[in-house]
Amino acid sequence: QVQLVESGGSLVQAGGSLGLSCAALGSISSINIMGWYRQGPGNQRDLVAQSSAGGSSNYADSVKGRFTISRDKFTVNLQMNSLKPEDTGVYYCYARGVRAATGPYYAEDYWGKGTPVTVSV
Repeated sequence: QVQLVESGGSLVQAGGSLGLSCAALGSISSINIMGWYRQGPGNQRDLVAQSSAGGSSNYADSVKGRFTISRDKFTVNLQMNSLKPEDTGVYYCYARGVRAATGPYYAEDYWGKGTPVTVSV
């Protein structure tokens, strides 16, 4: 069993900063992609940022220049600066990886429970 454990969600004022962390625990053997999605008022999960095992990263246009993603083998962090009210939402950690029990050719998606971030005006 694989778990993604998130932490760091909080209430902050506009212009402030916040850091999120996520750790993959359990029987996972490797992770190809790890990142963060946000569920906002539209009730859909949209990509915020993600990082590959090789170190490449992608960001949503709305957060470029303000957010920074970093990762290790089984962890991912999101540093959020210059926060805006529109950044408010539930942030979900995401990972795409492989368990030893299923072999190297069967990748699976994993999701955390979500950590809420509220940016006040």
